[in-house]
Amino acid sequence: MFPKPEPRLEANTAAYESLPLVKPTGFREYDARWLFGPEINLMGIQALGMGLGTILGELGVERRIVVAHDYRSYSASIKMALVTGLMAAGCEVHDIGLALSPMAYFAQFELDVPAVAMVTASHNDNGWTGVKMGANRPLTFGPDEMGRLKEIVLAAAFDLMGGGSYRYVDGFASRYIADLVNRPKLQRPIRVVCACGNGTAGAFAPEVLRGIGADVIELDCALDYNFPRYNPNPEDMEMLHALADKVRETGAEVGLGFDGDGDRCGVVDNEGEEIFADKVGVMLARDISARHPNARFVVDVKSTGLFMTDPVLIRNGARTDYWKTGHSYIKRRVTELSAIVGFEKSGHYFFNTPIGRGYDDGLVSALAILDMLDHNPDRSMADLKNGLPKTWGSPTMSPHCADEEKYEVAERVIKAFVDMKAAGEMIDGHAIVDLVTVNGVRVVTDDGTWGLVRASSNKPELVVVVESPVSEARMREMFHAVDAVLRRNPEVGKYNQTI
Repeated sequence: MFPKPEPRLEANTAAYESLPLVKPTGFREYDARWLFGPEINLMGIQALGMGLGTILGELGVERRIVVAHDYRSYSASIKMALVTGLMAAGCEVHDIGLALSPMAYFAQFELDVPAVAMVTASHNDNGWTGVKMGANRPLTFGPDEMGRLKEIVLAAAFDLMGGGSYRYVDGFASRYIADLVNRPKLQRPIRVVCACGNGTAGAFAPEVLRGIGADVIELDCALDYNFPRYNPNPEDMEMLHALADKVRETGAEVGLGFDGDGDRCGVVDNEGEEIFADKVGVMLARDISARHPNARFVVDVKSTGLFMTDPVLIRNGARTDYWKTGHSYIKRRVTELSAIVGFEKSGHYFFNTPIGRGYDDGLVSALAILDMLDHNPDRSMADLKNGLPKTWGSPTMSPHCADEEKYEVAERVIKAFVDMKAAGEMIDGHAIVDLVTVNGVRVVTDDGTWGLVRASSNKPELVVVVESPVSEARMREMFHAVDAVLRRNPEVGKYNQTI
């Protein structure tokens, strides 16, 4: 009988080496994330594998699963601990080795295997680990599955039927790359800076971009799990600034930056200006809806309001649905609505038929961006960006808030704005005309300026985004108004960055 996991254990003790450690807060809304060592140990990972195998049985899914790991010093060890737990629960394990998250999702289709477990901490700092899981391709687990998995693991309520097996799939990366480049080549060799932050994407992205005919300039593509320059996170201004500098230095037409597990792509234009991912989404939506009239899109609540108001999208008959932030939520909504693409401000894009298979792949996003440039040979990336209606938007700002407290704080903030609207209170002289509460609260004023507060799904943080179609000053006013409500809660700490 496997022991019940402990929520806390002291490192460098016999108990730590003899019992599973699993901090309960590591089970997030749509994946799992822990600090490896203080919050989960290898026996805890083994318990997670047992729980995952058990829930596959409960869901009526055949216990056959793809596993893979990202490029961190400890990820391969974590994956093998997960594998032992999966095998104990009777799973047939197909190990594709070092991979991007979308490569693992692709393997579900290519190998005809129903389930997936990708060991990755994505863009989190070193020290973090986690697992992205799914049992119904192209979807990944959402709150219901993650909640049940948490119950199983913490109670050690495992179905250890045994009889599992292990298979290493040699050379799978070449199959993934071939699938991406088996398409028409670019009409001209678009010059692109490819930035990977020394993360996993460096092993794959340059080859894929060259494979479709791009002229590739590599930036931090050598694998180094110490991440010596910056964290591989294309939403982080440090990475975007490094990418922008390289674009200006080389005269590239576009800069593309990939996150730690390759499911997101950040963009810098030919003038070295960073373009937030939601604005890139609008540009892509324009291009796609021109070729697919009446296209349907899904975007997350952090995204620009232009998806609803852009005259080009309106003329093309495009329809957009605002939905919950999170790769599992948007992916599921895209599938439900048969939308052609789902866009997240974080840079997760979910290309559905006929462009993709419905999951988020930063390389598919990159190819779509290069195709957009190819379709507009007389317009630069800056021209396409400047052709959008002007808005002033913030980066995603994240004040610290403990995992145990962030959801309660978010609920208090929602109530505060609901009460303000009900009482007819103004924000800097502007009436509140709408509150979108599908995920946190998005407060919209009468001039179209809006601010969002929600709890982060994968880090001990809140998320704050503001945008105004009026002016930068109005954007800043909205930020200060939102921040003033946040500061009523002493649990809210400092921002990672601000405006």
